[in-house]
Amino acid sequence: MSDRSSLLTPFRHETFRLLWMATLVSNLGGLVQSVGAGWMMTTLTDSHNMVALVQASTTLPIMIFSLAAGALADNFDRRTVMIIAQTGMMIVSLLLAAMAIMGLLSPWLLLTFTFLIGCGTALFNPSWQASMGDIVPRTDLPNAVTLNSVGFNMMRSVGPAIGGLIVALASAGAAFAFNAVSYIPLIFSLWRWKPEPSAARLPREDFASAMWAGVRYVSLSPHLTIVLFRALLFGLAAISVLALLPSVANDYVGGGALVYGTLLGCFGLGAIGGAFLNGRIRERYSNEAIVRLASIGFAVSCVGLGFSRDPILSHMVLLPAGACWVLSLSLFNVSVQLSTPRWVVGRALALYQTATFGGMAAGSWLWGVTADTLGPDGALGCAGLVLLVCAVVGLRLPLPQFNTRDLNPINTFSEPVLRLDVRPRSGPIMVMVDYRIDQSDIGKFLALMMDRRRIRRRDGARQWALLRDLEEPDLWVESYHVPTWIDYLRHNMRRTKADAENVEQLRALHRGPGSPKVHRMIERQIVPLSDDTPLRDTPEV
Repeated sequence: MSDRSSLLTPFRHETFRLLWMATLVSNLGGLVQSVGAGWMMTTLTDSHNMVALVQASTTLPIMIFSLAAGALADNFDRRTVMIIAQTGMMIVSLLLAAMAIMGLLSPWLLLTFTFLIGCGTALFNPSWQASMGDIVPRTDLPNAVTLNSVGFNMMRSVGPAIGGLIVALASAGAAFAFNAVSYIPLIFSLWRWKPEPSAARLPREDFASAMWAGVRYVSLSPHLTIVLFRALLFGLAAISVLALLPSVANDYVGGGALVYGTLLGCFGLGAIGGAFLNGRIRERYSNEAIVRLASIGFAVSCVGLGFSRDPILSHMVLLPAGACWVLSLSLFNVSVQLSTPRWVVGRALALYQTATFGGMAAGSWLWGVTADTLGPDGALGCAGLVLLVCAVVGLRLPLPQFNTRDLNPINTFSEPVLRLDVRPRSGPIMVMVDYRIDQSDIGKFLALMMDRRRIRRRDGARQWALLRDLEEPDLWVESYHVPTWIDYLRHNMRRTKADAENVEQLRALHRGPGSPKVHRMIERQIVPLSDDTPLRDTPEV
């Protein structure tokens, strides 16, 4: 296999290699903890819904807090954020182990601890995933994301069995203690990693503004909204298998914690197989075809698992389910990363996680309630129908191919020399751009301006408008507002090389002398004239 398509090419980078190995240990501990929590809940209550809520309590905080974590990932040192998240999860795991060993856990207290661990995961994931673009080059990014899935699913293939063995031979408390220790290698590796510091040209964004900027960027990027919607649907239905697997193992297969672990292990083995086939499959099929077939394959596995009473068959149907799981989720993840510039990638990934894990959290509750009414087999059958709907939705909202556009910053903007002393937070700022357009070019100009409007608003512009002069019909004025001068500078520095095509085409249509004239104005209420005099007369505005 060529370097271009080889799954192992990211291992050429030492930092990725060391952090990947450390995450193997951390993932192993997390899966052992998951088995311990799931099985302990079956000993604390007979409710299928409460068992399913163990999975929901882990995924719900990822849905709630991912956007805030994404804003932190884009505006603070990602390494520091990851160390804090891992340390917090280690402390919570130690407390959970102590409470379990002392016999003080109740169903709701167990859910509280798993919720707190989920909060740590929500904080860690956007920084970790966004760091992939800092650790490996863009060409290796799809394989790096897939290798992260491989690592997790390698541990999924053995971790649950190890977790089941620990629970069977010792206790759930021992599984929780094992998880607490597993955080240490990753914390140590992150501490040793010294990423190249990036020079910040502008002050850090306000936290609330940073979160809104991420929402705005994704909502105005049609390809990203399709990816997020499809990920939400898939997560909603596919989580049924993991949420109800403890009940399936206990009620239908007739096994204990060890059998539950081996069932999860088969799911993980299937995911590893899917990951290693991922590169070849992407070369032969479109993204939409892969997700559509994966949804159908997972639906068949859901129905097979729900109606099987044979332990061997139950293990076997989980192999294709694992492969379909990793094929879909890794493809969603890579699509988001390759369609997003670096300044907002953490927030875009956070919103992807919000959609995916929000679907999983809602699905865990939904299928738990359904299982209490129809039984686990009925719930899995219903989940299979939703997965078929997910495949059909692709006929109307097909998943886009990977973005090949250059999303690196264009870095051609120079801060203009001002004759007023404007502070970073001075504003509002109104910007107007004059174009001279021939009558024969108006159709093309308007089409370009439609895209221009989306780009401007995506990068922070407000109240965008296009005006035409009544006395000089060839004069067109593009206008928009930004809250402050620093927002105007940030807006221009977000322009990517891919956006340059739109700019160049508009300039080519301009028939006036030189480039289109840009007017930058600060809005003023009725104030004394002395407040808007030149810089030599007025110290600041």
